[in-house]
Amino acid sequence: MKIVEMRVTPIAIGDPPLLNAAGLHAPYALRTIVELVTDDGLTGLGEIPGGSATLALLRQMAEVVVDHDPWQLNSIKAALVAKMGDGGTSTLKNVRPWETPRINHVWSAIEVACFDLMGQSVDRPVVDLLGGVVRERVPYSAYLFFKYAGAGGALGFGTDPAASGWAAARQAEALTPEGIVAQARGMIDAFGFESVKLKAGILDPDLETDAILALRAALGPDVPLRIDPNGAWTHETALRCGQRMAGALEYYEDPVRGQDGMARLRAAMPGMPFATNMCTTSYADIPGAVASGSEDIILTDHHFWGGLRSTLELNRVASTFGRGLSMHSNSHAGISLAAMTHLAAATPMLTYACDTHYPWQSDELIVGGKLAIEDGCVRVSREPGLGIRLDRDALERLHQQYLACGLTDRDDEVEMRKVEPDWRFMPVRY
Repeated sequence: MKIVEMRVTPIAIGDPPLLNAAGLHAPYALRTIVELVTDDGLTGLGEIPGGSATLALLRQMAEVVVDHDPWQLNSIKAALVAKMGDGGTSTLKNVRPWETPRINHVWSAIEVACFDLMGQSVDRPVVDLLGGVVRERVPYSAYLFFKYAGAGGALGFGTDPAASGWAAARQAEALTPEGIVAQARGMIDAFGFESVKLKAGILDPDLETDAILALRAALGPDVPLRIDPNGAWTHETALRCGQRMAGALEYYEDPVRGQDGMARLRAAMPGMPFATNMCTTSYADIPGAVASGSEDIILTDHHFWGGLRSTLELNRVASTFGRGLSMHSNSHAGISLAAMTHLAAATPMLTYACDTHYPWQSDELIVGGKLAIEDGCVRVSREPGLGIRLDRDALERLHQQYLACGLTDRDDEVEMRKVEPDWRFMPVRY
Protein backbone atom coordinates (compact mmCIF):
# COMPACT_ATOMS: atom_id res chain seq x y z
CA MET A 1 0.00 0.00 0.00
CA LYS A 2 1.37 3.40 -1.00
CA ILE A 3 0.13 6.95 -0.70
CA VAL A 4 -0.56 8.35 -4.19
CA GLU A 5 -2.16 11.67 -3.27
CA MET A 6 -2.42 14.07 -0.35
CA ARG A 7 -5.34 16.52 -0.44
CA VAL A 8 -5.32 19.59 1.79
CA THR A 9 -8.55 21.55 2.27
CA PRO A 10 -9.00 24.57 4.54
CA ILE A 11 -12.49 24.93 6.03
CA ALA A 12 -14.38 27.33 8.26
CA ILE A 13 -16.93 26.15 10.82
CA GLY A 14 -19.35 28.43 12.64
CA ASP A 15 -18.22 29.54 16.09
CA PRO A 16 -20.19 31.71 18.57
CA PRO A 17 -18.70 34.90 20.10
CA LEU A 18 -16.88 33.18 22.95
CA LEU A 19 -14.59 35.19 25.23
CA ASN A 20 -11.16 34.15 26.44
CA ALA A 21 -7.92 35.73 27.68
CA ALA A 22 -6.72 36.25 24.08
CA GLY A 23 -9.90 38.11 23.10
CA LEU A 24 -12.96 36.94 21.18
CA HIS A 25 -13.65 34.01 18.88
CA ALA A 26 -14.38 35.01 15.29
CA PRO A 27 -17.70 33.94 13.73
CA TYR A 28 -15.81 31.08 12.12
CA ALA A 29 -13.16 28.71 13.47
CA LEU A 30 -10.56 27.62 10.92
CA ARG A 31 -9.57 23.98 10.46
CA THR A 32 -7.52 22.18 7.84
CA ILE A 33 -8.54 18.74 6.54
CA VAL A 34 -5.97 16.26 5.22
CA GLU A 35 -6.86 13.30 3.01
CA LEU A 36 -4.31 10.61 2.17
CA VAL A 37 -5.31 8.48 -0.81
CA THR A 38 -3.65 5.11 -1.44
CA ASP A 39 -3.06 3.05 -4.57
CA ASP A 40 -5.70 0.56 -3.43
CA GLY A 41 -8.42 3.22 -3.18
CA LEU A 42 -8.48 3.92 0.56
CA THR A 43 -8.70 7.45 1.99
CA GLY A 44 -7.40 8.37 5.44
CA LEU A 45 -8.53 11.53 7.24
CA GLY A 46 -6.77 14.04 9.49
CA GLU A 47 -7.74 17.44 10.91
CA ILE A 48 -5.74 20.24 12.52
CA PRO A 49 -6.22 23.88 13.53
CA GLY A 50 -6.26 26.21 10.53
CA GLY A 51 -3.80 28.97 9.72
CA SER A 52 -2.02 30.27 6.65
CA ALA A 53 1.50 29.18 7.64
CA THR A 54 0.50 25.61 8.49
CA LEU A 55 -1.68 25.40 5.39
CA ALA A 56 1.22 26.46 3.17
CA LEU A 57 3.52 23.90 4.80
CA LEU A 58 1.01 21.10 4.38
CA ARG A 59 0.66 21.86 0.69
CA GLN A 60 4.43 21.83 0.33
CA MET A 61 4.67 18.49 2.14
CA ALA A 62 2.25 16.71 -0.19
CA GLU A 63 5.05 15.71 -2.55
CA VAL A 64 7.10 14.43 0.39
CA VAL A 65 4.37 12.10 1.61
CA VAL A 66 3.47 10.62 -1.79
CA ASP A 67 4.95 7.15 -2.51
CA HIS A 68 5.35 6.36 1.21
CA ASP A 69 3.78 3.34 2.87
CA PRO A 70 1.37 4.69 5.56
CA TRP A 71 2.55 1.97 7.92
CA GLN A 72 6.09 3.40 7.86
CA LEU A 73 5.44 6.31 10.16
CA ASN A 74 9.08 6.76 11.14
CA SER A 75 10.24 7.17 7.56
CA ILE A 76 7.40 9.60 6.73
CA LYS A 77 8.20 11.69 9.82
CA ALA A 78 11.91 11.70 8.99
CA ALA A 79 11.19 12.86 5.43
CA LEU A 80 9.00 15.70 6.72
CA VAL A 81 11.58 16.86 9.26
CA ALA A 82 14.33 16.72 6.62
CA LYS A 83 12.23 18.97 4.40
CA MET A 84 10.79 21.49 6.88
CA GLY A 85 12.70 21.23 10.16
CA ASP A 86 10.32 22.36 12.92
CA GLY A 87 8.45 24.54 10.42
CA GLY A 88 8.86 27.58 12.61
CA THR A 89 7.37 28.44 15.99
CA SER A 90 5.47 31.55 16.91
CA THR A 91 6.99 33.84 19.51
CA LEU A 92 3.66 33.47 21.28
CA LYS A 93 4.13 29.78 22.14
CA ASN A 94 2.95 29.23 25.71
CA VAL A 95 1.13 32.58 25.58
CA ARG A 96 -1.64 31.60 23.19
CA PRO A 97 -2.08 27.84 23.60
CA TRP A 98 -2.69 27.11 19.91
CA GLU A 99 0.80 28.37 18.99
CA THR A 100 3.21 25.43 18.70
CA PRO A 101 6.05 24.21 16.46
CA ARG A 102 4.37 23.77 13.10
CA ILE A 103 5.90 20.34 12.56
CA ASN A 104 3.59 19.15 15.33
CA HIS A 105 0.48 20.42 13.53
CA VAL A 106 1.59 19.07 10.16
CA TRP A 107 2.67 15.71 11.49
CA SER A 108 -0.37 15.19 13.72
CA ALA A 109 -2.75 15.52 10.76
CA ILE A 110 -0.69 13.21 8.55
CA GLU A 111 -0.14 10.63 11.28
CA VAL A 112 -3.85 10.45 12.14
CA ALA A 113 -4.65 9.98 8.44
CA CYS A 114 -2.04 7.20 8.27
CA PHE A 115 -3.57 5.46 11.28
CA ASP A 116 -6.98 5.76 9.62
CA LEU A 117 -5.53 4.05 6.53
CA MET A 118 -3.83 1.35 8.58
CA GLY A 119 -7.02 0.51 10.41
CA GLN A 120 -9.04 0.37 7.21
CA SER A 121 -6.47 -1.89 5.54
CA VAL A 122 -6.63 -4.52 8.31
CA ASP A 123 -10.27 -3.99 9.27
CA ARG A 124 -9.45 -2.81 12.80
CA PRO A 125 -10.20 0.45 14.64
CA VAL A 126 -7.42 2.91 15.40
CA VAL A 127 -7.79 2.27 19.13
CA ASP A 128 -6.57 -1.30 18.57
CA LEU A 129 -3.49 -0.03 16.73
CA LEU A 130 -2.70 2.14 19.77
CA GLY A 131 -2.70 -0.80 22.14
CA GLY A 132 -6.36 -1.66 22.53
CA VAL A 133 -9.39 -0.50 24.43
CA VAL A 134 -8.98 0.61 28.05
CA ARG A 135 -12.43 2.22 28.11
CA GLU A 136 -15.30 1.88 25.62
CA ARG A 137 -16.74 5.31 26.50
CA VAL A 138 -14.52 8.37 26.84
CA PRO A 139 -15.76 11.01 29.31
CA TYR A 140 -15.74 14.66 28.24
CA SER A 141 -16.43 17.80 30.25
CA ALA A 142 -18.90 20.60 29.61
CA TYR A 143 -16.83 23.58 28.44
CA LEU A 144 -18.42 26.90 29.47
CA PHE A 145 -17.55 30.37 28.16
CA PHE A 146 -18.47 33.89 28.98
CA LYS A 147 -19.93 35.10 25.70
CA TYR A 148 -21.84 37.76 23.90
CA ALA A 149 -25.26 36.97 22.48
CA GLY A 150 -24.95 35.36 19.09
CA ALA A 151 -24.80 32.05 17.28
CA GLY A 152 -21.66 32.68 15.22
CA GLY A 153 -21.29 31.67 11.59
CA ALA A 154 -23.50 33.61 9.20
CA LEU A 155 -25.57 34.88 12.14
CA GLY A 156 -22.54 36.39 13.90
CA PHE A 157 -23.88 38.25 16.91
CA GLY A 158 -27.41 37.52 15.73
CA THR A 159 -29.66 34.76 17.01
CA ASP A 160 -32.18 32.36 15.56
CA PRO A 161 -35.51 32.97 17.34
CA ALA A 162 -36.75 29.54 16.26
CA ALA A 163 -33.92 27.70 18.00
CA SER A 164 -34.71 25.43 20.93
CA GLY A 165 -32.82 23.27 23.43
CA TRP A 166 -29.05 23.58 23.32
CA ALA A 167 -29.23 25.49 20.01
CA ALA A 168 -31.06 28.24 21.87
CA ALA A 169 -28.84 28.07 24.95
CA ARG A 170 -25.61 28.26 22.91
CA GLN A 171 -26.59 31.57 21.34
CA ALA A 172 -27.63 33.26 24.59
CA GLU A 173 -25.53 35.94 26.28
CA ALA A 174 -23.53 34.76 29.30
CA LEU A 175 -21.70 37.61 31.03
CA THR A 176 -22.82 36.97 34.60
CA PRO A 177 -22.73 34.04 37.02
CA GLU A 178 -26.45 33.55 36.36
CA GLY A 179 -25.80 33.38 32.60
CA ILE A 180 -23.05 30.80 33.13
CA VAL A 181 -25.31 28.64 35.28
CA ALA A 182 -28.01 28.76 32.59
CA GLN A 183 -25.42 27.80 29.97
CA ALA A 184 -24.24 24.89 32.12
CA ARG A 185 -27.77 23.60 32.58
CA GLY A 186 -28.42 23.79 28.84
CA MET A 187 -25.25 21.89 27.98
CA ILE A 188 -25.73 19.26 30.68
CA ASP A 189 -29.36 18.72 29.69
CA ALA A 190 -28.35 18.21 26.06
CA PHE A 191 -25.23 16.07 26.48
CA GLY A 192 -25.29 14.65 29.99
CA PHE A 193 -21.88 16.00 31.02
CA GLU A 194 -20.85 15.06 34.53
CA SER A 195 -18.04 17.61 34.94
CA VAL A 196 -17.79 21.30 34.07
CA LYS A 197 -14.98 23.64 33.02
CA LEU A 198 -15.18 27.44 32.85
CA LYS A 199 -12.95 29.52 30.58
CA ALA A 200 -11.85 32.61 32.51
CA GLY A 201 -9.19 35.32 32.29
CA ILE A 202 -11.30 37.90 30.43
CA LEU A 203 -13.74 39.51 32.89
CA ASP A 204 -13.21 40.68 36.44
CA PRO A 205 -11.60 37.77 38.35
CA ASP A 206 -14.05 38.09 41.25
CA LEU A 207 -16.98 37.84 38.85
CA GLU A 208 -15.42 34.72 37.29
CA THR A 209 -14.86 33.29 40.76
CA ASP A 210 -18.47 34.10 41.63
CA ALA A 211 -19.49 32.08 38.57
CA ILE A 212 -17.67 29.01 39.87
CA LEU A 213 -19.31 29.40 43.27
CA ALA A 214 -22.69 29.84 41.58
CA LEU A 215 -22.09 26.64 39.60
CA ARG A 216 -21.22 24.80 42.79
CA ALA A 217 -24.42 26.03 44.45
CA ALA A 218 -26.57 25.19 41.42
CA LEU A 219 -25.07 21.83 40.46
CA GLY A 220 -24.33 20.48 43.91
CA PRO A 221 -21.17 19.02 45.46
CA ASP A 222 -20.81 15.99 43.19
CA VAL A 223 -20.14 17.75 39.85
CA PRO A 224 -16.39 18.34 39.37
CA LEU A 225 -15.57 21.95 38.44
CA ARG A 226 -12.50 23.44 36.77
CA ILE A 227 -11.52 27.01 35.86
CA ASP A 228 -8.98 28.12 33.25
CA PRO A 229 -7.82 31.78 33.24
CA ASN A 230 -5.12 31.00 30.62
CA GLY A 231 -2.38 32.54 32.79
CA ALA A 232 -4.01 35.99 32.77
CA TRP A 233 -3.96 36.45 36.56
CA THR A 234 -1.18 37.71 38.79
CA HIS A 235 0.05 35.59 41.68
CA GLU A 236 -1.89 37.76 44.12
CA THR A 237 -5.14 37.55 42.15
CA ALA A 238 -4.82 33.81 41.57
CA LEU A 239 -4.08 33.20 45.27
CA ARG A 240 -7.02 35.29 46.44
CA CYS A 241 -9.47 33.79 43.95
CA GLY A 242 -8.09 30.29 44.47
CA GLN A 243 -8.67 30.58 48.20
CA ARG A 244 -12.25 31.67 47.53
CA MET A 245 -12.72 28.57 45.35
CA ALA A 246 -10.98 26.18 47.74
CA GLY A 247 -13.04 23.01 48.02
CA ALA A 248 -15.07 23.86 44.92
CA LEU A 249 -12.48 22.98 42.23
CA GLU A 250 -11.45 19.63 40.85
CA TYR A 251 -8.35 21.41 39.52
CA TYR A 252 -7.00 24.90 38.89
CA GLU A 253 -5.83 25.25 35.27
CA ASP A 254 -3.11 27.76 34.33
CA PRO A 255 -4.17 30.53 36.72
CA VAL A 256 -0.73 32.16 36.29
CA ARG A 257 1.92 32.15 33.60
CA GLY A 258 4.99 29.90 33.32
CA GLN A 259 6.35 26.95 35.26
CA ASP A 260 7.96 29.13 37.93
CA GLY A 261 4.75 31.08 38.48
CA MET A 262 2.69 27.91 38.65
CA ALA A 263 5.14 26.28 41.06
CA ARG A 264 5.11 29.32 43.38
CA LEU A 265 1.31 29.45 43.46
CA ARG A 266 0.99 25.70 43.87
CA ALA A 267 3.33 25.84 46.89
CA ALA A 268 1.14 28.57 48.41
CA MET A 269 -2.01 26.45 47.97
CA PRO A 270 -1.30 22.96 49.29
CA GLY A 271 -4.05 20.51 48.51
CA MET A 272 -5.25 22.33 45.36
CA PRO A 273 -4.53 20.28 42.19
CA PHE A 274 -2.98 22.37 39.39
CA ALA A 275 -3.34 21.57 35.68
CA THR A 276 -1.70 23.00 32.57
CA ASN A 277 -1.81 23.09 28.81
CA MET A 278 0.33 26.24 28.67
CA CYS A 279 3.45 25.94 30.84
CA THR A 280 4.23 22.30 30.04
CA THR A 281 3.51 21.81 26.36
CA SER A 282 6.31 19.57 25.06
CA TYR A 283 8.67 16.85 26.20
CA ALA A 284 11.40 19.48 26.45
CA ASP A 285 9.32 21.12 29.20
CA ILE A 286 9.07 17.97 31.33
CA PRO A 287 12.42 18.33 33.21
CA GLY A 288 11.52 21.88 34.24
CA ALA A 289 8.05 20.77 35.30
CA VAL A 290 9.45 17.98 37.48
CA ALA A 291 12.16 20.19 38.99
CA SER A 292 9.83 23.07 39.79
CA GLY A 293 6.68 21.12 40.65
CA SER A 294 4.63 23.35 38.37
CA GLU A 295 1.56 21.16 37.98
CA ASP A 296 -0.25 18.01 39.04
CA ILE A 297 -2.03 17.35 35.74
CA ILE A 298 -0.89 17.67 32.13
CA LEU A 299 -3.63 18.45 29.61
CA THR A 300 -2.23 17.04 26.43
CA ASP A 301 -3.36 17.54 22.83
CA HIS A 302 -2.25 15.34 19.95
CA HIS A 303 -2.37 18.34 17.59
CA PHE A 304 0.26 20.10 19.73
CA TRP A 305 2.32 17.21 21.15
CA GLY A 306 3.11 15.70 17.76
CA GLY A 307 0.50 13.07 17.01
CA LEU A 308 -1.17 10.06 18.57
CA ARG A 309 1.92 7.96 19.33
CA SER A 310 3.78 10.84 20.93
CA THR A 311 0.81 11.79 23.06
CA LEU A 312 0.24 8.20 24.16
CA GLU A 313 3.83 8.11 25.46
CA LEU A 314 2.86 10.80 27.96
CA ASN A 315 1.02 8.07 29.82
CA ARG A 316 4.38 6.69 30.93
CA VAL A 317 5.73 10.13 31.80
CA ALA A 318 2.65 10.88 33.89
CA SER A 319 2.91 7.53 35.63
CA THR A 320 6.63 7.92 36.30
CA PHE A 321 6.41 11.41 37.78
CA GLY A 322 3.05 11.14 39.50
CA ARG A 323 1.16 13.43 37.15
CA GLY A 324 -2.49 13.17 36.21
CA LEU A 325 -3.38 13.19 32.53
CA SER A 326 -6.25 14.49 30.45
CA MET A 327 -6.82 16.30 27.14
CA HIS A 328 -6.98 19.88 25.98
CA SER A 329 -9.35 20.89 23.16
CA ASN A 330 -9.76 23.57 20.52
CA SER A 331 -12.69 24.46 18.28
CA HIS A 332 -12.87 21.34 16.13
CA ALA A 333 -14.94 19.11 13.89
CA GLY A 334 -15.65 15.39 14.05
CA ILE A 335 -12.38 14.09 12.61
CA SER A 336 -10.43 15.55 15.53
CA LEU A 337 -13.03 14.36 18.04
CA ALA A 338 -12.85 10.83 16.60
CA ALA A 339 -9.04 10.85 16.83
CA MET A 340 -9.14 12.21 20.39
CA THR A 341 -11.61 9.51 21.38
CA HIS A 342 -9.53 6.66 19.94
CA LEU A 343 -6.47 8.04 21.72
CA ALA A 344 -8.23 8.52 25.05
CA ALA A 345 -9.82 5.08 24.80
CA ALA A 346 -6.31 3.56 24.53
CA THR A 347 -4.66 5.69 27.25
CA PRO A 348 -4.51 3.73 30.53
CA MET A 349 -3.83 6.71 32.78
CA LEU A 350 -6.58 9.08 31.70
CA THR A 351 -7.44 10.49 35.12
CA TYR A 352 -9.89 13.27 34.27
CA ALA A 353 -12.68 13.88 31.77
CA CYS A 354 -11.34 15.44 28.55
CA ASP A 355 -12.00 18.94 27.25
CA THR A 356 -14.03 19.45 24.09
CA HIS A 357 -15.44 22.50 22.29
CA TYR A 358 -17.57 20.23 20.13
CA PRO A 359 -21.02 21.34 21.42
CA TRP A 360 -20.19 24.90 20.36
CA GLN A 361 -19.70 23.94 16.71
CA SER A 362 -22.84 23.32 14.65
CA ASP A 363 -21.13 22.52 11.32
CA GLU A 364 -19.91 19.02 10.51
CA LEU A 365 -18.28 17.30 7.53
CA ILE A 366 -18.59 13.61 8.33
CA VAL A 367 -21.29 11.29 7.03
CA GLY A 368 -24.21 11.11 9.43
CA GLY A 369 -23.55 14.48 11.01
CA LYS A 370 -22.15 15.20 14.45
CA LEU A 371 -20.82 12.43 16.66
CA ALA A 372 -23.06 11.61 19.60
CA ILE A 373 -22.20 12.72 23.13
CA GLU A 374 -24.34 10.75 25.55
CA ASP A 375 -24.06 10.82 29.34
CA GLY A 376 -21.07 13.10 28.82
CA CYS A 377 -19.20 10.42 26.86
CA VAL A 378 -18.29 9.54 23.28
CA ARG A 379 -18.27 5.82 22.52
CA VAL A 380 -15.13 4.73 20.69
CA SER A 381 -15.96 3.37 17.25
CA ARG A 382 -15.24 -0.31 16.54
CA GLU A 383 -15.42 0.29 12.79
CA PRO A 384 -12.20 0.18 10.75
CA GLY A 385 -9.82 3.14 11.07
CA LEU A 386 -11.32 6.20 12.72
CA GLY A 387 -14.79 4.81 12.02
CA ILE A 388 -15.95 7.90 10.13
CA ARG A 389 -16.33 8.88 6.49
CA LEU A 390 -16.04 12.25 4.81
CA ASP A 391 -19.18 13.92 3.50
CA ARG A 392 -17.75 15.44 0.35
CA ASP A 393 -20.65 17.84 -0.18
CA ALA A 394 -20.23 19.13 3.37
CA LEU A 395 -16.48 19.46 2.88
CA GLU A 396 -17.02 21.57 -0.22
CA ARG A 397 -19.62 23.72 1.54
CA LEU A 398 -17.27 24.37 4.46
CA HIS A 399 -14.40 25.09 2.09
CA GLN A 400 -16.54 27.64 0.27
CA GLN A 401 -17.43 29.05 3.68
CA TYR A 402 -13.70 29.42 4.34
CA LEU A 403 -13.18 31.28 1.07
CA ALA A 404 -16.18 33.55 1.69
CA CYS A 405 -15.47 34.45 5.34
CA GLY A 406 -12.15 36.14 4.54
CA LEU A 407 -10.30 34.70 7.56
CA THR A 408 -6.92 33.06 7.04
CA ASP A 409 -5.54 33.05 10.60
CA ARG A 410 -6.96 33.06 14.09
CA ASP A 411 -6.64 36.44 15.81
CA ASP A 412 -8.87 36.82 18.86
CA GLU A 413 -7.41 40.26 19.61
CA VAL A 414 -8.56 41.69 16.28
CA GLU A 415 -12.01 40.22 16.79
CA MET A 416 -12.25 41.70 20.27
CA ARG A 417 -11.41 45.17 18.98
CA LYS A 418 -14.50 44.98 16.77
CA VAL A 419 -16.47 45.09 20.02
CA GLU A 420 -14.08 47.12 22.21
CA PRO A 421 -11.88 49.26 19.91
CA ASP A 422 -9.30 50.04 22.62
CA TRP A 423 -8.90 46.45 23.81
CA ARG A 424 -5.40 44.97 23.60
CA PHE A 425 -4.17 41.49 24.42
CA MET A 426 -2.09 41.35 27.60
CA PRO A 427 -0.51 38.06 28.73
CA VAL A 428 -1.23 39.05 32.34
CA ARG A 429 -4.32 41.25 32.73
CA TYR A 430 -5.48 41.12 36.35
